[in-house]
Amino acid sequence: MRITGGQVFDLEQGFAPRDLYTEGALISSAAGGETVLDASGCYVIPGLVDVHFHGAVGEDFSDATAEGLQKIADYELSQGVTYICPAGMTLPEDQLTAICKTTAAHRKQNSGGAEVVGVHLEGPFLCEAKKGAQNGAFLHDPDVPMLKRLQEAAEGLVKLVTVAPEQPGSIAFIQAAVEMGVTVSVGHTVANYDTARAAFEAGASHATHLFNAMPPFVHRDPGVIGAAFDVPGVQPELICDGIHVHGSAVRAAFRLFGAKRMILISDSLRATGMPDGEYPFGGQMIEVHGNRATILHHPETLAGSVTSLMGCLRQAVAFGIPVADAVWASTYNPAQSIGIDHRAGTLDVGKEASLVLLNQNDLSIRKIVFKGEIVSA
Repeated sequence: MRITGGQVFDLEQGFAPRDLYTEGALISSAAGGETVLDASGCYVIPGLVDVHFHGAVGEDFSDATAEGLQKIADYELSQGVTYICPAGMTLPEDQLTAICKTTAAHRKQNSGGAEVVGVHLEGPFLCEAKKGAQNGAFLHDPDVPMLKRLQEAAEGLVKLVTVAPEQPGSIAFIQAAVEMGVTVSVGHTVANYDTARAAFEAGASHATHLFNAMPPFVHRDPGVIGAAFDVPGVQPELICDGIHVHGSAVRAAFRLFGAKRMILISDSLRATGMPDGEYPFGGQMIEVHGNRATILHHPETLAGSVTSLMGCLRQAVAFGIPVADAVWASTYNPAQSIGIDHRAGTLDVGKEASLVLLNQNDLSIRKIVFKGEIVSA
């Protein structure tokens, strides 16, 4: 396939006018086959990578159903999100085990849709005070044997785990998780600067939805945000749905950390792609009005977003983030954070040919190509 006339995303140049070639499932140095895609007036970007979301189109990853996970994967691919690492909630271990087993079975079946590349255990190793929409009844201190059991159930697919580093045993847990090849994220925490920095220096390299469910950045106690900034290589997530983080804070985070460290996430719920109403979420009920989702009868508690990652990319650009920076934070950085950047996240020769053509005028999707196959017109 030859993709011609577009502005192609590049880590060094941002966007550059050039032809892009694919052969089979991979990006190549010369075209394979006779198919030509006209990308005139388009940005050509890698398929997006979402490492933190819960569901869509009425389905929740935590329900651990094969049918639900398939519907989620199909929806995500339709939105230009080609690789997904969905997040489980704070739930009992038997349900977390079911989530992990369902994910492993889904990968073996290889039944289409966005590729499920991992599991994000957002819970249960969080703190009560910053549990947010998580169910406090199932919170659990960091537990290495539990993580090992869940990783075994997932057949190695647990790629990311969130932990509150002030909880008992957290440093040993972080070190053990890193040795297992799991990326550790600091989040849902009341940790101060020193505690958070100790976690990052122990091997944590990620911050779960920066600003949300953590202490604010204060000049005498910079907390998780200050610690994340001070430790090179830490990558903060950001929910850019226009609800969770003000546009000024989005711009400040990109300026503080730089686009090469930021990770855009959707944190989307089962209500994404659905009408307003009430929906179950992690053993609780949420209420959705427009693009705002809150715990039922607790409108002050946000429960996640109802915006896809592609929608968050567009919102970041609307907030003033350069398109190339928003793409970087939605593709390469998340891929790198969970160790799939050797095959995804850029449009380099030899990478998988998963890409999206976005109309330059409004960032709407013109075409989606997944592993060399056109999946949308």
